Amino acid sequence: MTFLPFQTLYFEDLSLGLTEVYVKEVKSSDVVGFAEITGDRNPIHLSEHFAAKTPFKGRIAHGLYTASLISAVIGTRLPGPGAIYISQTLRFLAPVKIGDSVEASVEVVELNAERQRAGLSCKCTVGDTKVLEGEAVVKVPRREDG
Repeated sequence: MTFLPFQTLYFEDLSLGLTEVYVKEVKSSDVVGFAEITGDRNPIHLSEHFAAKTPFKGRIAHGLYTASLISAVIGTRLPGPGAIYISQTLRFLAPVKIGDSVEASVEVVELNAERQRAGLSCKCTVGDTKVLEGEAVVKVPRREDG
């Protein structure tokens, strides 16, 4: 199992355009584990026989599994430990299949010093295909708070 190394950024460390990326190959065991954790046992995620009859022609990962890769970036790298999720929007644009390598990218697009909040543009891609996009707002500790 490979984890992103921690990086702690404080509000003072952030700047517009700062970006972090995480790449993860979606394994069947990840999808099964996500189903176990969440209780979402939709057969499109778990049954090759069922999924073969859908427009996707095979199993796909849960949309929120893909979104959780964004959470991994926010919680470990940008801004990292100590960040508090305030909100997240998501738009699912294309399916993610077992075996796909998903690149989750988070970019600082807004900073509110008074409220210690950062607006983040979030996206996930598989190759040249954008599969998910959204925006997040996180509260980021100041250096003197940490």
